[in-house]
Amino acid sequence: MNYGFVKVASAIPRMKVADCTYNTQQIESLIIQAEGKGVEIIVFPELCISGYTCQDLFGQQLLLDKCEEGLFKLLDFTRSLQIVSIVGMPVMVGSQLMNCAVVIQEGKILGVVPKTYLPNYKEFYEKRWFASAATVKDTQIHLCAQTVAFGRNLLFHTQKTCFGIELCEDLWATVPPSSELALKGAEIIFNLSATNELISKHQYLLSLISQQSARCIAGYVYSSCGFGESTQDVVFAGNALIYENGTLLARSKRFCLEEQMIISEIDTERLLTERRQNTTFADNARLLSSAEKVDVQCQTVNPVYDFELTRWVNPHPFVPHGNALDERCEEIFAIQVEGLAKRVVHTNAKTVVIGVSGGLDSTLALLVCVKTMDMLNRPRKEILGITMPGFGTTDRTYSNAINLMQSLGVTIKEISIKDACIQHFKDINHDIDNHDVTYENGQARERTQILMDVANQYGGFVVGTGDLSELALGWATYNADHMSNYGVNCSIPKTLVKYLVKWVAQTSVDEESQKTLLDIIDTPISPELIPADEDGNIKQKTEDLVGPYELHDFFLYNFLRLGFRPAKIFYLAQQAFIKQTYTDVQESGMEVGQYDEDTILKWLRTFCRRFFTQQFKRSCLPDGPKVGSVSLSPRGDWRMPSDANSADWLADLEEEA
Repeated sequence: MNYGFVKVASAIPRMKVADCTYNTQQIESLIIQAEGKGVEIIVFPELCISGYTCQDLFGQQLLLDKCEEGLFKLLDFTRSLQIVSIVGMPVMVGSQLMNCAVVIQEGKILGVVPKTYLPNYKEFYEKRWFASAATVKDTQIHLCAQTVAFGRNLLFHTQKTCFGIELCEDLWATVPPSSELALKGAEIIFNLSATNELISKHQYLLSLISQQSARCIAGYVYSSCGFGESTQDVVFAGNALIYENGTLLARSKRFCLEEQMIISEIDTERLLTERRQNTTFADNARLLSSAEKVDVQCQTVNPVYDFELTRWVNPHPFVPHGNALDERCEEIFAIQVEGLAKRVVHTNAKTVVIGVSGGLDSTLALLVCVKTMDMLNRPRKEILGITMPGFGTTDRTYSNAINLMQSLGVTIKEISIKDACIQHFKDINHDIDNHDVTYENGQARERTQILMDVANQYGGFVVGTGDLSELALGWATYNADHMSNYGVNCSIPKTLVKYLVKWVAQTSVDEESQKTLLDIIDTPISPELIPADEDGNIKQKTEDLVGPYELHDFFLYNFLRLGFRPAKIFYLAQQAFIKQTYTDVQESGMEVGQYDEDTILKWLRTFCRRFFTQQFKRSCLPDGPKVGSVSLSPRGDWRMPSDANSADWLADLEEEA
C-alpha cells in the first residue's frame, strides 16, 4: 500500500529557444527517468516545447507546426508509458493562439488547459501573442489528430487523485484558478511557469506558493523555465518546487546550468482529512456550486516499481528546528502564562499551589507560575510550591525541587506522604511490600489531596502539571495527578516540554536556577512511586513501562492531527526512525532514537490500546490552555466515547505487521 501518497515530479529540461526538436528530446529524457523512478505525474515549464522567450516568433506558422510535431513525437514516445506528463506549448484555437498546458498519457492527449491571466506589464507582453482562456467558449479542440477536452476548469482524475492546472500568472491573480479547482475537488495543482528573476522576487514567489497551497489545502507542484531561455532582457533561474498544504517538500537549485528534476510524494489522504475538518472549505465550495467544471479520466497509474517514499518524515512533528524552535517556545510560554494570569485574576486567588517533584512537567508548570506572577506584578512568594517526598523519591529529584524553588524565590512547603500512605494502606488492609497499582495510585492520590486541601487553606487553586502525551496514554492516576484546578501543560507534548524548560533556562533565569534546570532536563522521566534501587537511583522509568515518548508523540500527531490509520502510522514511523539516513537526521539538527520494526510495532500497539481504554480520564479533564494544533480537551478538540472499541485499529496494525 502507498497510503494515499502520489509520487510527483517537477522538471526543468535543457532547452534552446525555438528549437522544438531539441526541446522535445530533452523532455523525453526526463519523462523516462521519472517513469523509472515510479513517478505518476510530471510537470514541465510553461511553453517548454518552444521556449517561453520566442517573442514574435510565436507569430510564425513554422514554429507552431514544429511545436505540434514535437507533441506528436511525445505522444508516440509515451505510448507504452503510464506516467502522466504535463507540457507547455502554444496551441491554435480557432483563429486565436493560446498559451496552454497539454496533459498526455499512453500516447493520448487527455486535455488542454489554456492560460487565463496574461501578464502585459513591465517586461511582459503576452497579450501581444496570446489570447486569454476567458475569450474562448470551446470545450473541445482538435490537436494532433485527436479531439480533446479543452478549458480552464478541467479536472483530471486518476485512480488515486484528482488534479488541476494553472499557468504562471494565474497564480499571481487576486483569485487564482487553482482556488476554484481545489474547491471542485482538485487535490494537487500543477503550475507551468516562466517566472524571471528579480531581487527579492524569489522569496515572494515561495510565500505565494506556500500560501496558495495552504489556502487550497492542496499539493502544489511548480515548474519554471531555467537555463537556455533568452537572456536578452531578463534571466530565468529555474525553479522546481513541490509544496503540500503550505509546507515545502522539495526544491531545485537556482541558476543551475544542467537539467533538473525533483521528486516527492503528495499525501492526498492527509489533504482530504484536513478538508473534512475545515468546515470553511466546504462552505466556500457550496458558494461556487454553479461554477463550470469538466472531468477528464486518466488511465490507472500502476508503476511496475515498488513504491518508495522519498519525502522527509519528521520524527519529532511537535518540535521545530533552529530559530523556529526558540520562536515556538516563546509563543507557547506566553500562551501558558496569559492563560494562568486570567485564571488568577478571575478567581481573585491569593496564591497558586503547585506540587514540585523535580521532574520536567512540574518544573515547566512552576516556571509558568513564576512568569505569571511577574507579569501580574505580584510577589513570587504568593506561589506555594509543595514537595511531597514518598517511598520512591530520590535525592536527585528532591534536591532539584528544593534548589529550584529556592533560587526562584517561591514559598516552599515540604509535606512527606509516607506516614499518611502507611496509615492508608493499613486502613484498606494493603500489604506495603506489594508494589502494585494500589501502592502507586495511593501515593498519587495522597499528593493531590494535600494540594487541594492546602489550596483551600490559603485561598488559592491548584495548578496542574500533566502534559499532552500523558493524557493521550492515560499515564495519570484518575482523580490524582489527573486532576487540578487549571492545567497549564495540558496541550504540550512531552518531546516539547524539555525544550521549553531548556529555553527558559537559557533566556529567563539566574545562573543558579539554570544549573538546576539543566540537571532536571537530564533526569530520567519517572513518577517515582516505586522505591529507588540500592544505590538510590530512579528504578521506575516511565519510558521503560509505556515506551519512548518520541515514538508516542509521533503516533499521537499522526493519529489525532492527521487521522491516519495505524498501518500508515507504522509505515511512516519506519521511514522516520529506521529508513531515513543518518545524514538526513543530522542535517535536521535532531537527536533521534534508533528503533527496529518490532520495537515500533510494540509501542504502537500500546499507544492504540491505551488511547482507547483511557478516554474516560480525558472526558473529565480540568480547564487548560490550548497551545497547538493537537489538543485533547473534551470541550472542543477531542470528543470520543469512553467505551469506544479499539479492535479495528489494532487489527489494521496486525495486517500491516
